[in-house]
Amino acid sequence: MVASPVLRAPGGHAKTKGTIYLSNIRMVFVAAKPVGNFFAFDMPLLYVHGEKFNQPIFHCNNISGFVEPVVPESQNRALYSTHTFKILFKEGGCGTFVPLFLNLITSVRRYNQFEAQPATVPRVDPMQAAQTPVDDMMRHAYVDPHDPTKI
Repeated sequence: MVASPVLRAPGGHAKTKGTIYLSNIRMVFVAAKPVGNFFAFDMPLLYVHGEKFNQPIFHCNNISGFVEPVVPESQNRALYSTHTFKILFKEGGCGTFVPLFLNLITSVRRYNQFEAQPATVPRVDPMQAAQTPVDDMMRHAYVDPHDPTKI
């Protein structure tokens, strides 16, 4: 999927076009043309929160939200702050990406809640590709032939 994300963190701001790869674990952005030392970044879906789909009148559709940094065990969490992100869909594709993204976020959160339960509860792993709602969506979804996204 071609997108234009904006990533903000204290002391930094990155804005470039590139490709987003979405898996059932994380979202990876790879810049089409690196900006300085910025080539790519990834966001574990479990660390994303406050996600919101926006449809402004005079701008392109986008998803915004927050992502917590993955802090090494040897580091103090207080040294790292929450990042904001915004993914702009300047060339279409939000009709395909947004439902997949939101369903995967829901699956990851559900799986994480099951992991916190006692072992006596039978668990079903929604992270496995055969059991994700994405497979069912792809079998029943309307696919726009003019949509430039690639899945």
